[in-house]
Amino acid sequence: MTKTSNLIPVLAAIIRRDGRLLLCRRPSHKRHGQLWEFPGGKLLPGEELADAAKRELREELGVRVIGVGRLLFEQHDSGSPFLIQFVEVAISGVPQPLEHEQLAWVPPDEVVSYDLAPSDRAFAVLFLTRDPAS
Repeated sequence: MTKTSNLIPVLAAIIRRDGRLLLCRRPSHKRHGQLWEFPGGKLLPGEELADAAKRELREELGVRVIGVGRLLFEQHDSGSPFLIQFVEVAISGVPQPLEHEQLAWVPPDEVVSYDLAPSDRAFAVLFLTRDPAS
């Protein structure tokens, strides 16, 4: 991987419920508009992943984070200064599309059939197609 010290970290929350994963459709006016992604957002300077998860998921989905797990995968989003970091996150509450056009709870083995943002696709191909129970 390229040098990551100058990259801006971005949380991508892997949220599971009833064996499904939460995907969100990006608004048309944003980078990768209309593509599906795992929810999250940019970390503020000095912010830890757990704090970013709490802030971003409250803002984007109106939910409360009750647990933040391990870093599963990270990838530089080509053509941007962003380092996307995929992290397991547990929530309480019912997600609402406060900043996205649409939400979907998707079985892990069907995630790759969605039109995903590039880094989200890389994560899905590497982690979700190997073992449907992952």
